Amino acid sequence: MRDLALRWEIEEFLIREAELLDEGALEQWLELFTEDAHYEMPLRVGREEGDELSPMRLFDETLPMLRHRVNRVRTKSAWAERPPSRTRRFVSNIWVEPISGSEEVRVRSAVLLYRNRGVKAEADLLSAVREDRLRRVNGQWKIAHRRVLLDSSTVPSDNLSIFL
Repeated sequence: MRDLALRWEIEEFLIREAELLDEGALEQWLELFTEDAHYEMPLRVGREEGDELSPMRLFDETLPMLRHRVNRVRTKSAWAERPPSRTRRFVSNIWVEPISGSEEVRVRSAVLLYRNRGVKAEADLLSAVREDRLRRVNGQWKIAHRRVLLDSSTVPSDNLSIFL
C-alpha cells in the first residue's frame, strides 16, 4: 500500500520549491539542497532506435557550483537575466518510492516551465522529467541528487539561465 502521507509531504516540498524558483528566491531555494548535492541535466540524443543520454551535460553542478551560479545571476554582468525572466513551473505526475533502510526517497516528477522576458510576446516552454533523490535532514526534506531530462533533444530557449 502506498504511503499517502509521505507522498503528500513530497508533493508539498516540490510545490514550495517551484514557488521559490518562480519568486526568484534563489538563496532560499539553495537551502533545499544537501551539502553533498548533485544537480545534472544530460543532453538527450535522438536516434532511430530511441533516445540516449549523452555524456555531455547542460548542468553538472555541486552545491558550491549552484551557489556560484546564484551569486552570478544577481550581478549586472548576468545578461541572460536582464531583464529577469518571469516563470511559472507546473509540477505533476509525482511518484515517490522510499529507499529501504535509509532516510531517502526516490522521486520522479514532470515539470513544465513557462518563461517570458521583457516585452516579447513569445515565451519559452520547457517540458522535462526530474529524477530526484530526497533525504530527510534534521526533519526536513532536502535534494541530494537531481537529474533533469528535457523532453526535447535541443534547448528550446535562447539561453538556460534558469533552474528546472
